[in-house]
Amino acid sequence: MKIKLKEDVLKNQNKAAAFNRELFQKTQTFVINLMSSPGAGKTTLLESTVKALRDEFKIAVIEGDLATERDADRLRELGVDTVQINTVGGCHLDARMIAKKLPEFDLEKVDILFLENIGNLVCPSGYDLGQDYKVVVLSVPEGNDKIPKYPIMFRRTDMTVINKIDLLPYVSFNLKEAEDDLKTINPDALFKTVSALTGEGMEEWIRWIREGYQTCVAR
Repeated sequence: MKIKLKEDVLKNQNKAAAFNRELFQKTQTFVINLMSSPGAGKTTLLESTVKALRDEFKIAVIEGDLATERDADRLRELGVDTVQINTVGGCHLDARMIAKKLPEFDLEKVDILFLENIGNLVCPSGYDLGQDYKVVVLSVPEGNDKIPKYPIMFRRTDMTVINKIDLLPYVSFNLKEAEDDLKTINPDALFKTVSALTGEGMEEWIRWIREGYQTCVAR
């Protein structure tokens, strides 16, 4: 039996995303939706990013987790305004959750806002949060099968960041294969490699953020 949907089930979600985007554009806030599987190193990447950019930009974070404020506390220790969203079982952030938390920031004074999504390579891909860019973080210990196995996530990303490249000598991860898989699924996506722990490759990531911010301000 086929059920016909007469109304978009994500209608309210998409309205909230449009609201968020309009607000971000009005306040010239550059917004990155950061996604990954659990343990890929999103928070460590954010910590290194904050340390590199905090003297230039006012950075804020909305931190998504099922439970606890552990990652949020790590960022707060760096002086970053961080608001926690605990989904208590929900597998992704949506635009309505983000919209409810935005009044806790003075966006006029926020240059860059990171939305650290729930660790999941499936659900977050389908939800527009009003961001400028979607970035997926993939770590080398996860193996080369993740991009072809989760094509929807990587098809909808603007950039894939391969993290933990300091572990390449110890795991069987092929960077060229990963880049080729990404280009097959999403030819327009950017591909960058970093070690958020050692700092290797971080210069290109930081340069991309600076350029993205300048584009945001100029729009």
